[in-house]
Amino acid sequence: MSDAQPTRADVAAMIDHTLLKPEATPDDVAALVAEARELGVLAVCVSPSMLPVQAPGLVTAAVAGFPSGKHHSLVKASEARFAVQQGAAEIDMVIDVGAAVAGDFNAILADIVTVREAIGEGTVLKVIIESAALTDEAIVGACRAAEQAGADFVKTSTGFHPAGGADVHAVALMAETVGGRLGVKASGGIRTAGAALELIAAGATRLGLSQSRAVLDGL
Repeated sequence: MSDAQPTRADVAAMIDHTLLKPEATPDDVAALVAEARELGVLAVCVSPSMLPVQAPGLVTAAVAGFPSGKHHSLVKASEARFAVQQGAAEIDMVIDVGAAVAGDFNAILADIVTVREAIGEGTVLKVIIESAALTDEAIVGACRAAEQAGADFVKTSTGFHPAGGADVHAVALMAETVGGRLGVKASGGIRTAGAALELIAAGATRLGLSQSRAVLDGL
């Protein structure tokens, strides 16, 4: 982004309009898609069990290993592969956060590689590191592992961890670490235009929002 403040259209083009609540119904997903099209956002992000999604003109993303990341890599890979077969063009996978806490970045690398190989190079892979639960050192290590494994984005948060969601410091550190070679997705607790703009200024290139209308209405 340039120094100029992003426009409403600029921000809309960065948004994954997201519905990952366990109680979501097919009607809720249909409403999500309708709202996404009305708002002019880039993508919708849903749970894999809600696929396939009829969302013409929108990118469809699904999650894998969500929200804990404590799934075997082969389970994440199978979930991601099936989601792609069901129409997902992007996969947001959760790492084993405990491996990052323990500093076992080789385990994170292997986890991400397993998913990448399952979905192929043509599918966008975003890697959720749960940044609020990590030290700066662990954030850097997880981002480096994601890049080495062939990910397209690093992503702050699931939005379900009690430690919290996206913050400016983590986004800036992630952006610095990947140096523009990967995208940075800020997600979790972003409810206002001001918060979104601060994260974009820090280096976010994609936003995961459930409150997309409120954010865009503030611009």
